[in-house]
Amino acid sequence: MKNWKISLALLITYILMHVSSIFLSEGLFLYFPWDEQFTKQDMAYRASSWTLFIVNLIAAIIFLVLIVPKKNFFQVFKGKKSSIGNSVLWGFIGFFLALGGQMLAGAIEVAIGIEPGSDNTAILSDIAKVSPIIILSIVLFAPFLEEIIFRRVVFGGVYQKTNFWIAAIVSALVFAAVHNEFEHLLIYMMPAFVFSYLYYRTKRILTPMIAHLLMNGFVVVLNLNIEKIQQWQEDLKQAIIFFTH
Repeated sequence: MKNWKISLALLITYILMHVSSIFLSEGLFLYFPWDEQFTKQDMAYRASSWTLFIVNLIAAIIFLVLIVPKKNFFQVFKGKKSSIGNSVLWGFIGFFLALGGQMLAGAIEVAIGIEPGSDNTAILSDIAKVSPIIILSIVLFAPFLEEIIFRRVVFGGVYQKTNFWIAAIVSALVFAAVHNEFEHLLIYMMPAFVFSYLYYRTKRILTPMIAHLLMNGFVVVLNLNIEKIQQWQEDLKQAIIFFTH
């Protein structure tokens, strides 16, 4: 199978994954036995969580079946690939670059009057508190599936016809648009730029996957412990006031 056909098959699989999740979630909502300790909202969250896990797992298997036999599918750039060790190192460096870029984007949005905070992140955090299985989808499946689609298929495909900057802008815009929070376009575009650069620099899709995994993992841990962090900040503030008076 030619690379463009594999890319098309991956893209169709990714789209079907999202479309099918809508119907599957409704079915699972009816399947889960009612429990008085759960509200209707909690039950909906459980259905959404398991739906996302199931469709992500199926999509990941299909992705592997399509790309594993094709050894040259990821040969987008000319030159030698970075070593595995160097690629992993850049994955960790990329996490901090992506985090810094997102913080800069957040500051810009606040400066131009956009209210901070992501509805998507808030909803996913609420779901994770009720049904932790979604954490696997966020931290493991999302980096794997999204990096193959947005970095290899979109960025890689456009790069082969144009150049780095055009490909990076197009893939970042598509990445941001798919997350459906257009008011936070910069918040999503900044990490996408970093992930594209990591792929371009090391010539290994593993690198942006690592950075993306670390980024999502950091956000999950942060949001699940936000109340403890706020309490720690308040205790620290009180301690500073006590010792300075």
